[in-house]
Amino acid sequence: MTKATRNAFKTSRGHASSLAIGAMLGGAITAGLLTAGFAKSAFDAETFRQLDLFGEAFETVHRNYVEEPDDKDLMEGAIDGMLGSLDPHSSYLPPRDLTRMQEQTRGEFGGLGIQITQEREGVGRGLVKVISPIDDTPAARAGIEPGDLIFEIDGESIFGKSLDEAMTLMKGEPGTKVTIRVAREGVSEPLTFELTRAIIEVNPVRARLERDRFAYVRLASFTAKTESKMLEALKDLEKEAGGIDGVVLDLRSNPGGLLDQAVAVSDAFLDGGEIVSTRGRRQKDSMRELGKKGDVLNGKPIIVLVNGGSASASEIVAGALQDRNRGLVLGTKTFGKGSVQTILPLNRGDSGALRLTTARYYTPSGRSIQAMGIVPDIVMPITRPGQEEPSKRRSEADLDGALDVNEAEEEATTSTSDSSSVQEILMEGQEALREKEREEENATALFIEPVECPTEEDCQLEKALDLLADRSEFGQLLADAGAIQR
Repeated sequence: MTKATRNAFKTSRGHASSLAIGAMLGGAITAGLLTAGFAKSAFDAETFRQLDLFGEAFETVHRNYVEEPDDKDLMEGAIDGMLGSLDPHSSYLPPRDLTRMQEQTRGEFGGLGIQITQEREGVGRGLVKVISPIDDTPAARAGIEPGDLIFEIDGESIFGKSLDEAMTLMKGEPGTKVTIRVAREGVSEPLTFELTRAIIEVNPVRARLERDRFAYVRLASFTAKTESKMLEALKDLEKEAGGIDGVVLDLRSNPGGLLDQAVAVSDAFLDGGEIVSTRGRRQKDSMRELGKKGDVLNGKPIIVLVNGGSASASEIVAGALQDRNRGLVLGTKTFGKGSVQTILPLNRGDSGALRLTTARYYTPSGRSIQAMGIVPDIVMPITRPGQEEPSKRRSEADLDGALDVNEAEEEATTSTSDSSSVQEILMEGQEALREKEREEENATALFIEPVECPTEEDCQLEKALDLLADRSEFGQLLADAGAIQR
């Protein structure tokens, strides 16, 4: 909304606001203000009536709520609710969240170097749980360990705080100190750590040699540095081995990131041609991304590892290499997030930004991944000892309001009947979706190979290395994959 519109929503205690007057006059004032801010807009009379309804609701809340509400909080909540009603990925980013997102995509921020989540079960429920300290950061050097439960930061209890609030307490200017207290399993007394914040540079790439001749390249996310770090890692491994014979590109549990980095990573392995296309409601949101001539591996074999946590930018890379028959995809079906979010600043960023879904993306063959995901060429679900079947990850299609979810699928998971318990209905819906996935895999995968894998081993990686080592088998599988109609 324009500044004029926002000003119209401001009220004084004990006095009728200009918006309330506008409502009484049938919307004339609201319409006039909006027209001034949105010249040549496509809004019709019904839209203005709905905006009047919003204004009346805002005024009613402001006048009657048990405590005097903050207008800024009400407005931000309204904007967030509007974006949240569209799809699971559109949202309002207040200034603080916008700054945090920019830090994450740059891969640099001032902090401690801890990957964290919120514990949701057990005695530590509501506390901040350490997933892992990042190598060579203040947290790693101090001895923070995976599984530690942070319950206090600078004397302030974490109980009742959101994960964002806890992250804000830990972040700060490099060189400043922060004291955190943690509970650690097997240690009877709380542990206290005094840490000095530093610039944390998150390396999105890890790489090593496997079997002395294959490059293993793990991409954890797509930040502004992913392509350059990946190319640097490949160059170092080439030098170390005196030449590599193939690459395992590990995109498992990579949630995505920057679209341009997904394009750049794909381009590194493709010899020109289309990588991805986006199609939106407006012409400016539709485009085709084409690669440059040249393949950094000169045609050496590639196997891409994916799973249900591989999403968005990861799926662009896997889909491009699969469609172009440049490599084999191995693992389990990906998440299915095939939509593009654009950051649209408000008041030049001073008032935050809208993270708005503006397009869907498509693989080179024209496949939409949205709510569908990428089915690997070699489907290889893993179970661990004592586990009867692979755990089912939530996918894009499971999210409320997800784009392009088939109505029949929704009915399978949401319909109810008087004769069935809720548990039975949920089980039936899940089995229907699993059956649909099995049919899809049978139609497009070369083969499906469930494996019980020892806890300490990575059987998918070992399978990929075995295939790279057998050039004849790899070549035949790649030819077979190229013949599949997806």
